[in-house]
Amino acid sequence: MEYTTLGSTGMEVSRLCLGCMNFGSAQPWMIDDEERSVEIIDRAIDLGINFLDTANVYSRGESEEIVGRAIEGRDRSELVLATKVYGPMGEGPNQQGLSRKHVIDQCEASLDRLGTDYIDLYQIHRWDDDTPIEETLSALSYLVDEGLVRYIGASTMMGWQFMKALGASDLNDHERFVSMQPEYSLVDRHEEENLLPVCRDQGVGVIPWSPLGGGFLTGKYDPDDEPEEGRAATDEHTHERFTEENWAVLDAVRELADEKDASPAQVSLAWLLEKEVVDSPIIGPRSLEHLEENAGAVSVSLTDEEIERLEEPKTPVWSRATGDL
Repeated sequence: MEYTTLGSTGMEVSRLCLGCMNFGSAQPWMIDDEERSVEIIDRAIDLGINFLDTANVYSRGESEEIVGRAIEGRDRSELVLATKVYGPMGEGPNQQGLSRKHVIDQCEASLDRLGTDYIDLYQIHRWDDDTPIEETLSALSYLVDEGLVRYIGASTMMGWQFMKALGASDLNDHERFVSMQPEYSLVDRHEEENLLPVCRDQGVGVIPWSPLGGGFLTGKYDPDDEPEEGRAATDEHTHERFTEENWAVLDAVRELADEKDASPAQVSLAWLLEKEVVDSPIIGPRSLEHLEENAGAVSVSLTDEEIERLEEPKTPVWSRATGDL
């Protein structure tokens, strides 16, 4: 496994991050088997992946609990644990959003579920229109000052919102977001026209989610297929990727994978790893086989000409719709 520093920090993370959203039972496409989930976590760590990403809303805390039990007894200093706050965690008032109350309450709850004294990277899952960003940043800074959080990060918003947050941190001497989680893959390149230029300019680390386009870039689908299982069977966003333009991207991926004796997933991840602004794509394997395959991407290198071949079929376009906000 290879490592890099996260954004402008000195914290080293593996070039692949283990996404833990599959570890739970809230959706039919989740693993719903703690023993299998722990096996994947254990194997990922054995492969050198030290970066694990989850969120409080993943199966209403079940993912965090599974991660916590899986890492129990391991050297905590060798792991980088990331989780998120924003989504609903109950039916009553103050059970969602980025108010000072909810942020601090949920950090404490996440610490309990993860079985740890601190969170390495605490991220806001979405932008909250109902809470001033200064209040959120004040709460996050408090958590850092108390030693409960090491760094703060963000996920999925418009570029102007993220720049507003970074500016507010600079003006008010609050903790600054060190990372951003955008949707980014060969078939989802809209963030090249939104968040990525901000991250590049501000020295913010990029941790792409859905780096395989919801499974589309694994090559397991064909234009005439109807997904019958897995996340694609129930995820409308995956179906939206079934476009002529995206099939052309997949054709290029498949051709290059054959030339390199690699899999389409490995080539797709390797493309992300070649991007200077990208630190650690978030992989979400549902089996040990998928994990091993994804991990092999760090050994796949691409030339400038090969990168151009992969990118040629698609032109990045940003809109509120493609941004999935």
